[in-house]
Amino acid sequence: MNEIGITRLHATVTGRVQGVSFRYYVLEQASTLDLKGWVRNRWDGSVETTAEGPRHKLEQLLQALRQGPPMAHVENVDFEWLEAKGEFVGFSVRSTG
Repeated sequence: MNEIGITRLHATVTGRVQGVSFRYYVLEQASTLDLKGWVRNRWDGSVETTAEGPRHKLEQLLQALRQGPPMAHVENVDFEWLEAKGEFVGFSVRSTG
């Protein structure tokens, strides 16, 4: 059973988001917010992330995704809210998928 108030955010970020430390920016933001999940580059040039935690903290991560690190240029953030599964221990950078 999931903790009350915990939800899941799945997002794909497009634009100039690879080669600009975007994954490590997301890792830092998620760690600061104490979220669990992962981030990875996609073969199509986008960055994908799944994070779980309190909705208000996920909203902060979503805002950070829209901004991106200094060298990035975010064109779009496609996202969805899902039911948390509680499967993550921490937040990590995964291999390109």
